[in-house]
Amino acid sequence: MRFSKLVRWTTVLCLLISPSFASAHHSFASTFNIEVVNELEGEITSVGWRNPHVVFELKVNDAQGQEVIYQVESHALSIMRRMDIDSTVLKVGDKVKVAGHPARHQDYAMFVINLLLPSGLEIVFEPWGKPRWGESVSSSNKWVATEDDAEDQKTGIFRVWSTSVIDPDAFPFPETFDPTLAARYPMTDEARAALEVFDPLTDIATLNCAPKGMPIAMEQPYPMEISQQGDAIHIRLEEYAALRIVHMKSDATADEQPLSLLGYSVGHWEADILVVETSRVNYAHFNGIGLPQGPDATFVEHFILSENGKSLRYKLTVTDPTTFTEPIELTKRWLALPDAKVEPYDCVI
Repeated sequence: MRFSKLVRWTTVLCLLISPSFASAHHSFASTFNIEVVNELEGEITSVGWRNPHVVFELKVNDAQGQEVIYQVESHALSIMRRMDIDSTVLKVGDKVKVAGHPARHQDYAMFVINLLLPSGLEIVFEPWGKPRWGESVSSSNKWVATEDDAEDQKTGIFRVWSTSVIDPDAFPFPETFDPTLAARYPMTDEARAALEVFDPLTDIATLNCAPKGMPIAMEQPYPMEISQQGDAIHIRLEEYAALRIVHMKSDATADEQPLSLLGYSVGHWEADILVVETSRVNYAHFNGIGLPQGPDATFVEHFILSENGKSLRYKLTVTDPTTFTEPIELTKRWLALPDAKVEPYDCVI
């Protein structure tokens, strides 16, 4: 079963007005009220510059004049890097103005969108965001790149690849951002029942700092490097420093290999297309919203380099009799953006 590109493009357009991809593991909309933007003024009292989210505390006087501490959250450190925002912008003792979405279940918490520094410099934390107070803005457009911004290096697929959030094929799992889209899958009765009772706040596999498995690991929006390493091809993902090893020897087989989050991958070339077959995966979920995954799931991936060498198309076919009544096909695309590199990913709960 193939899914419409229109569904994914609609989802990406939704991303342009919502920071929901900041929390790939849990539902952003269930944590913060994205329909409301509040403003606060106060003093920064602490800064945590880390993955999975940059956080800082803000000392604020409430409506009654009482001093309270707000917990302010932003995007992942990996996103900050690609927007050219570094840890020096937030300093303990600075008096700042912030605008953001209030938390639904906490009195003093917010997801920040804009921040005005004492210098008058405004930090826009959204890749697609705009200034709120009309001051100078510090941000980068690396997240909203097009193929025109990509390089046409003649190195085949062996280089670093990046995601652009405005690409219609950026996110193969749109239900990560809109759970109602999970209904598009041809699910078994068992899978539907499991999805209905899924609780992201108690499921160990989907909590922050819990490494992902196949296939949802391939959705990660941060840079990915593909390299030739002897008789194998390495696929290195920035998120959780995940490393997939694709065994290219003709006699490589997954038989009797141990189960793992990323499974065991065997690859071959069909002309210039890298084909990878993966099995032996013991990750509990197919996606980030709790759709289950069976132990006999298999994945066939096609990595297809564009003629101009600027982009890499990805086709994923999933066969899982536990979850789906028929094979499904998902697609994604990466761009070869200049200066992209796989950065360290240290996650702190």
